[in-house]
Amino acid sequence: MIIPAITVVQGVLVGQVADQDALTGVTVVLTPDGATAGVDVRGGAPGTRETDLLDPVNLVQQVHAVVLTGGSAFGLAAATGVVSWLHERGYGFDVGLTKVPIVPAAVIFDLGIGRSDVWPDATMGYAACMAVEAAVAEGSVGAGIGATVGKVGGMATAMRGGVGSWSETLADGVTVGALAVVNAFGDVVDDQGRIIAGARAPDQSLVGTGALLRSGLSRRSFADTIGQNTTIAVVATDARLDKAAATRLAIVAQDGLARAIRPAHSPFDGDTVFALATGVYEAPPLVTLGTVAADVLATAIMRAVQAATAAAGVPAARDL
Repeated sequence: MIIPAITVVQGVLVGQVADQDALTGVTVVLTPDGATAGVDVRGGAPGTRETDLLDPVNLVQQVHAVVLTGGSAFGLAAATGVVSWLHERGYGFDVGLTKVPIVPAAVIFDLGIGRSDVWPDATMGYAACMAVEAAVAEGSVGAGIGATVGKVGGMATAMRGGVGSWSETLADGVTVGALAVVNAFGDVVDDQGRIIAGARAPDQSLVGTGALLRSGLSRRSFADTIGQNTTIAVVATDARLDKAAATRLAIVAQDGLARAIRPAHSPFDGDTVFALATGVYEAPPLVTLGTVAADVLATAIMRAVQAATAAAGVPAARDL
């Protein structure tokens, strides 16, 4: 059975690699023939590359990949390997003398699990491009192998995050898909608002981040997690959009992130959503695309923690 993932969107490919010992990795969303792109950065601690060029007032109209990576700021080096892979194959923005691949990127902080002295580099970014598959693996894979959630009390309260993907095809044939790397300060909840992965009490029950914050948890108790969280995601459609519409799509898709993660967009998270439009079909109303994008992103976030596996003493949702 084919699971409806972001790769159902025409023109979108996904490759993932991970270091099983260091618990860090790369997930690359490839659009080699180009995709109109936008971005919405809403968290207080982002780590990104080339997001300014996605502003609708700026020159470049399309990107050729988006890199989601572990390793905090060090991991941004993985994008260099993706640029090399694309350039070798003749993809990129034509500047006359050559073609320059446009590759925005965003990182998660995963140095608190596995190893803190190993992070994705250009070689790993290149390898992710070589690892493209039709199916999108979920859970503790790619950039999500070192992801954790529910870190209000540090790693003592944390559970495993991961990679998740989902898509929906509309009646007119347009598909909207999402891929998320979930590494949140807060909890992941289902459609009914029930915590499925998040902050744990000593007895392993899911007490929840909101409850711990309301109980008077001191700032000192979560100071070690400042800047160590982030959910980064890509939503994609095969509809035709300009950069302004793609930016609006990313903005509306953040609603799905806020529905699935509580709290979201905190001062300690770098929550960033990219939007890609590959331009195969005439676009339905933007409100339709945005509604579906938020829904599929929320589902992708839930799937990420449901598929995760325990490691380094940190349990996963399936273990509770």
